Amino acid sequence: MKNNTRQISSMSFEEALEELESIVRKLEEGKGNLDDAIDSYSRGAELKKHCENKLKDAQVRIDKIVTDSDGAMALEPLKVDD
Repeated sequence: MKNNTRQISSMSFEEALEELESIVRKLEEGKGNLDDAIDSYSRGAELKKHCENKLKDAQVRIDKIVTDSDGAMALEPLKVDD
């Protein structure tokens, strides 16, 4: 699989989702050999996890948006425990 050489960790959410959608379409067609299907499924599982992590990170950032006492929106700095 040509896309396997691309490191998932360096992909944006959109890039990973696009590749994942492509893999799903390919698997739904049911064409190709079993080994390729297994490799595609494995890659798809990794892409899915990457997308989920990106969404969780975005949710954390969104959750940190707070409203001041005067009603103005502010961004509360994210505190990450080491």
